[in-house]
Amino acid sequence: MNNGLSVEVKDFKSPKCIRFGYDSLQSVKGLLNELNVSKVLIISDKGIEKTGLVSQLVSLIADESLQITTFTDIVGEPTFGLVNAVYDSIKNKGIEAVIGIGGGSSLDVAKITAALADKEDIQPYLSSEKIIEARAVKSILIPTTSGTGSEVTMNAIFGDEVQQVKRGIISDVLLPDIAIIDPNLTLTCPPRVTAASGVDAFTHAIESYLAKRATMLTKIYAEKAMALFPKNIKKAVHDGENKIARENMSWVSLLGGVSLANAGVGAIHALAYPLGGYYHIEHGVANALLLPYVFKMIGKANTEELLEVMKIMDLYEEDINSSNVVEHFVAYLFKLLEDLNLPSTLKELNVKFEDLEMMATAASQIHRLLDNTPYKLTEDSIKKIYEDAYYGNIK
Repeated sequence: MNNGLSVEVKDFKSPKCIRFGYDSLQSVKGLLNELNVSKVLIISDKGIEKTGLVSQLVSLIADESLQITTFTDIVGEPTFGLVNAVYDSIKNKGIEAVIGIGGGSSLDVAKITAALADKEDIQPYLSSEKIIEARAVKSILIPTTSGTGSEVTMNAIFGDEVQQVKRGIISDVLLPDIAIIDPNLTLTCPPRVTAASGVDAFTHAIESYLAKRATMLTKIYAEKAMALFPKNIKKAVHDGENKIARENMSWVSLLGGVSLANAGVGAIHALAYPLGGYYHIEHGVANALLLPYVFKMIGKANTEELLEVMKIMDLYEEDINSSNVVEHFVAYLFKLLEDLNLPSTLKELNVKFEDLEMMATAASQIHRLLDNTPYKLTEDSIKKIYEDAYYGNIK
């Protein structure tokens, strides 16, 4: 309901083409032909290469007219140093299309490589002195996990080795020309990765649902993602060959990613970045761990919305009301970490208590995300969240 007010929806962000479904990877050759390119770079990581998936992709697209180069030296979460290494390896080679296949790290590297491949000097773009306004190189993204939603967003996140923080590069041109989401590719994803990436996808959905920039349109995507999540995440983690659960978690990732791309996320991501920057904690793990502690703090400003979320997720019970919904929701999130065998305290991840203040200062500067959160977080309140997460205080 908009109370009779006029609503304008424009510049809704998503890839030009999304191909979803089991065996949709088989369509990559035809889609690539439509781009009319002759020099292709495939970007992936060592783990995906070992599965044989990179070789399979090469076989699918290979023909006499196509020159294919591969870059698979991605280990862990990407840094600006890695971006420079990829750029140096392809500079002046005339790459016309980049295909990223893998988890969020590979896709983010592929996105930024496609955007910067034709630039003479990429440093001003990495330092945010310049905005990437155009992309001459075509881009195809193929996720092998259900979580980051990177294949449908305009963001790419990298570790800044100098500042020891994670920083995001944001530009509409980071959206790919084509996103191919084939749930087959997630069937062999390990339980921990499935759990962390799955909760990451849920984080995208709920943060974008509550975001200040949310609209009725973005909420449609977020609501569907949140509805699918609790019915499928545990099955996908503990019964990895369950094709229905895997397909539905791929939808959670895709729908949450589209909602994120247009409404943005908030405090959970802001607090997760220093954990990645200082301690190299995986992004999905950091988001999952922080979820209950952040909502313990900010939930009081969102009680009516959280009641709706509980109903959407089929978690609502008659004794839940606006006075206790935060407590019930936080309890669900904490139990979720236990059920998925994910860490629930910063102490478990060997984070030092004396570093919490430094991380709170860093997180408090991420205004792009904190300003999109429907609760005013100060440096002191952020430190309190970290302290609760350190000790496991959810009461």
